[in-house]
Amino acid sequence: MHRETGHVLPWRIEDIDLAGIDRERATANEELLLLLCASSFMESGTHLYASDLSAYFDGDTEVVAWLNDEWKPEELQHGRALKMYIAHVWPDFDWDKAFANFFDEYSTLCNAEAFEKTRALEMVARCVIETSTASLYRAIGKWSNEAVLKQIAGNISADEVRHYKHFLSYFRKYNAIERNGRLAVLVALVRRLVEIKGEDSDVALRHVFAMRYPERGGDSAHNRKIAVRINGQVRRNLSAEMCVKMLLKPLGLPARIVPGVQYPLEKLFQHVFFREYR
Repeated sequence: MHRETGHVLPWRIEDIDLAGIDRERATANEELLLLLCASSFMESGTHLYASDLSAYFDGDTEVVAWLNDEWKPEELQHGRALKMYIAHVWPDFDWDKAFANFFDEYSTLCNAEAFEKTRALEMVARCVIETSTASLYRAIGKWSNEAVLKQIAGNISADEVRHYKHFLSYFRKYNAIERNGRLAVLVALVRRLVEIKGEDSDVALRHVFAMRYPERGGDSAHNRKIAVRINGQVRRNLSAEMCVKMLLKPLGLPARIVPGVQYPLEKLFQHVFFREYR
């Protein structure tokens, strides 16, 4: 149970056997651990974005209550679980210092100007984010051969799918009022999809690299090579078809049209999701 809200979390960190982590298997996959660190930073910074999102939906008690009482606590638990995993596998990694450095920069990037112009379209954008994170953690689970991480990744992915369903239902609620056409919905979807592998994730990876490889002094060529390899592994373990099926739902397309739209959108998803770390 989350202490502040009384919300019963769907799973608990206390029920994960962190002592049972196979450190030899985990440490053998350096690139996966780098990705986990970056993901833990993004998840642990949720409270900053959540406050802006709650302000955007101010006045809708149902949405604001769900964001603050369920979505935010669950996202923050993701960050704590990944942090604890890293602590067991890389005990010398100064997660707190690296996160503080990341957050100093990340906090300057979060602002209300990034939101869509209407509430329905912002819910579409949130569907894109939840689709990508659910897919990422599913890919992490397939990539890893360490049982505890597979469990954590599975838990997080299931949470993100459930969050997606909430945002999709809220989109439908708002769009019944706003009546955005499919073109407007598609534009919002593609816009957020293009932004999804943007500055925020670059910042997270950069601070992970800085803490893990201090002797490299921010060697961008070294970092880029690692990021390309990470992206390649995620690509091999991620189902673009599954992602696109989730992304198409807000469009409400007739069944006969879906096959014609799905393939080009899969290619777009693969291109923007896996473009190189800069």
